[in-house]
Amino acid sequence: MINNKKQKRYFLDPFGCVKNQVDAENMMALLNKEGWENAADAETAELIIINSCGFIESAKQESINAVLEWRKTYPDKKIILAGCLSQRYAKELAESLTEADACMGTDDISQITELANFVCANKVCTNKVCTSSFSANPIREYSAECKQKADLPFAERPLLSLPGSAYIKISEGCSNCCSYCAIPLIRGKLVSRSIPGIIDECKALLKRGIVELCIIGQDIGAFGTDNKEQANFVCATKSESLLPELLNEISKLKGDFWVRLLYIHPDHFPLQILDIMERDKRILPYFDIPFQHASAKILAAMNRKGKADKYLALLETIRTRLPNAVIRSTFLLGFPGETEEDFAALLDFQQKANLDWLGCFTFSREEGTAAYPMKRRVPAKTAVTRKQLIEERQTPITEKNMERFAGLTLDILIEEKIDAAEEEGESFRLGRLYCQAPDIDGATVIVSDEKNDEKLRAGAFVKCQITARRGFDLEAIF
Repeated sequence: MINNKKQKRYFLDPFGCVKNQVDAENMMALLNKEGWENAADAETAELIIINSCGFIESAKQESINAVLEWRKTYPDKKIILAGCLSQRYAKELAESLTEADACMGTDDISQITELANFVCANKVCTNKVCTSSFSANPIREYSAECKQKADLPFAERPLLSLPGSAYIKISEGCSNCCSYCAIPLIRGKLVSRSIPGIIDECKALLKRGIVELCIIGQDIGAFGTDNKEQANFVCATKSESLLPELLNEISKLKGDFWVRLLYIHPDHFPLQILDIMERDKRILPYFDIPFQHASAKILAAMNRKGKADKYLALLETIRTRLPNAVIRSTFLLGFPGETEEDFAALLDFQQKANLDWLGCFTFSREEGTAAYPMKRRVPAKTAVTRKQLIEERQTPITEKNMERFAGLTLDILIEEKIDAAEEEGESFRLGRLYCQAPDIDGATVIVSDEKNDEKLRAGAFVKCQITARRGFDLEAIF
């Protein structure tokens, strides 16, 4: 019997961070399971899904602009605005953004198939469907049902990450409540997945050929602190992280793979993970620690408990225990009340910290956050100038730190072939060392004899000799 039913097709336009990317991958998995097909472009799809970001003003505007542009380009297609922006402003957007047929937040992405089917079955643009949940409390308490849903692994999801690499989200939400941050307003308080559920996902991804497991969350150092008991793992206190227990379980897995830890709040860094890294070299000595500032006054206003001397002591401990450690951080410039003296303290910290990688951002005034009504706001021009100075001073620090890899022979994860760079008898690849996280750090260019092309496949490890540094990037030969 011939089935002439036309297959439904969607196109997903992703925005935001890698946590949002995992949500997008999970939505794709759910849609694919229900008979939808992922279109290579919007032209051939009947449904466009914008997975939005709602973290800061520029990101919010970017997502809204995407809706407007898609509607202008394809007036007859159906559009769903999903993700963080919809979660944060669902009621307002459902009423005012008539260019979208529906809005869907982040609380329960399993609704995507039902919503997609509903929207595409209606010829009239309703824009009245909003599947996000709300509460009078801006920091929502997650129900036991939501916690159960947060633990469902989507190990077979399509991956939007680079070849050989996958992100594993071990928790949802955040309970740190930094005064400038809207994440608790969007994602709610911390909800940790179970360790057995995460391990099952790791096993499934490794079986698929993934060789880099990137562990992510709003703050993976807080993993498990929302529950005193998780399966067979018990916290001694409510504040004790279960990240070391998780890494111990991952360390029991067989195979040649990397584990990369992304985003650990410095105020409660679990030092026990250093013991595990010393024992298992597959857990990379790469640390993403967002210090944000060094002025005690500004840190306190940010609702962060640390101080510059404690942060420097943490860096010294890490580097003493793991001499090959690579450390990335972020600084936030222009927070309300930031004076020249506060900025000078940050410059001094930057020099002493000797960070390998650094990202800088200017303060975004977000409604609903504790920082929103704060007085003594720093002019935007001043914040940008300070950001630029930090970045200028970071360039020689990063370049010098990357030079220490020259002459070493190390594993490189191959990402892609550079066809445009080919020369007679030679071929070129892009890849990453352990010191280079996907998308945010530099890359390594590998030069090889073209007869080795089959050995240099995307998503595989190869040993190469690092020969030179070029800017923030490295060069290597195979």
